[in-house]
Amino acid sequence: MKIEMKGIYKSFGANDVLKDVGFSLEGGEICALLGENGAGKSTLMNILGGVLQADKGEIFIDGERAEFSEPVNSLESGIAFIHQELNLINDLPVYENMFIGREPRKRFGILDKAYMKKETERIFELMNMSLDSSVMVRGLDASYKQIVEIARAIMMNASVIIMDEPTSSLTELEIERVFSMIKSLAARGVGIVFISHKLREVMRLCTRYTVLRDGNMVARGAVADVTTDDLARFMVGHDVRTESLQRNKGVSHSVLRLENISDSRNFFGVSLDVRSGEVLGVTGLLGDGRSELFLSIFGAGGDYSGQAYIEGKPVKLKSSTQALEYGLAYLPRNRKENGILKDMNILENGCIAVWPRISKFGFIIRATQKKMFDSQAQDLRIKMGGETDPITSLSGGNQQKVILSRWMMSDPKILILDNPTQGVDVGAKEEIYDIILRLADDGVGVVVLSSEAQEIVRVCDRAVVMYHGRVAGSVEGLMMNEHDIMRLATGAAQ
Repeated sequence: MKIEMKGIYKSFGANDVLKDVGFSLEGGEICALLGENGAGKSTLMNILGGVLQADKGEIFIDGERAEFSEPVNSLESGIAFIHQELNLINDLPVYENMFIGREPRKRFGILDKAYMKKETERIFELMNMSLDSSVMVRGLDASYKQIVEIARAIMMNASVIIMDEPTSSLTELEIERVFSMIKSLAARGVGIVFISHKLREVMRLCTRYTVLRDGNMVARGAVADVTTDDLARFMVGHDVRTESLQRNKGVSHSVLRLENISDSRNFFGVSLDVRSGEVLGVTGLLGDGRSELFLSIFGAGGDYSGQAYIEGKPVKLKSSTQALEYGLAYLPRNRKENGILKDMNILENGCIAVWPRISKFGFIIRATQKKMFDSQAQDLRIKMGGETDPITSLSGGNQQKVILSRWMMSDPKILILDNPTQGVDVGAKEEIYDIILRLADDGVGVVVLSSEAQEIVRVCDRAVVMYHGRVAGSVEGLMMNEHDIMRLATGAAQ
């Protein structure tokens, strides 16, 4: 299948989101669609997916003009859209998720579960994937959830699959699993649109690229002809910093100390220290237990043995409310499930953590709330319409900034950031790094949890590396490099 989009325009009110944009894709290609948050990537693909209609422009499939007034039209033409926030239902088994909206029924409207299981297993066998179709989706890791979405697209005979930030919440091993699946699909003639901010992944996986900036198509060509620096420059319109942001920090006092922390499932005997004014990285691979560890310390995970200290005082937090009282804040990894509150607007999502501090007689002081959020929105350069628009109206990267603003407003002593640049473009990533360093300069102890060794090396003063739930070692100074981090993360140093 060959797809061509020509002269696409789209506006929302006075905001011109797409201006005379063209895009093309042929079967078997993996084409990267790049741009900063708000550049128009998702809008362009939503038009191709039938979610939105262009104000002007044409779509051609194999040379024939096509019109998509709703998503089903696009799907019937062989185009499937896997959104950044996966559309799976955790409380249903895999085989039922595969048939959402297309459930086969027997007499009297009863679900034909036997057929659903059989078809799901047929697709998994076609994909050379071993997965029990009866398991509940909540029990799958992020990569298998992504693969279930891909399998659903294959079941619907998709000739083109649009993937919006498919690796934004995956570990390195999970990414390899998804990449293997994508390459297999391309080898069978399926065209892949790969929307991503991870430029090194683009260089590894994609054959072509198209770059949007401020609603305009500014560059396209073969990936083999460019570097990551070239792609970053196309995206932001200027050279992007790549130097290490590590600083020479003097000795400071401990703000968070963990001694022999274990839950006997995810982490074992973990001891580490976070100092005032430093950026501590905690990294590893799949199953390293870092997220479970810090969620438990924050009071939002399971029980544990051992002792945690905040500024020398022994604590065992039972709730996030109690954690905030001690000056501990946590930006969660899974934005859709644990970050945004979809029924609240942008302003409410950004300020909910400080409502108790800006309330009087049980009523929120609206002027104070707006003033606080406006300051954060300006610092973080959040691209949005109105503050009272739904949080879901924002791109994934801008949602991430709103959640970050929520915790920054709480004036934390310790800020734990779990995958802080998830779904964030290269320009916004630099802004978040600057904010992290500014917080550290103000005396905040910042913990960055990330699977990206490059990110850890770039922004952290030192790092603790975990392997299968235990501390494998720590790196700083000359050992602060991707090679030594990976050696510890894979257990090669043991």
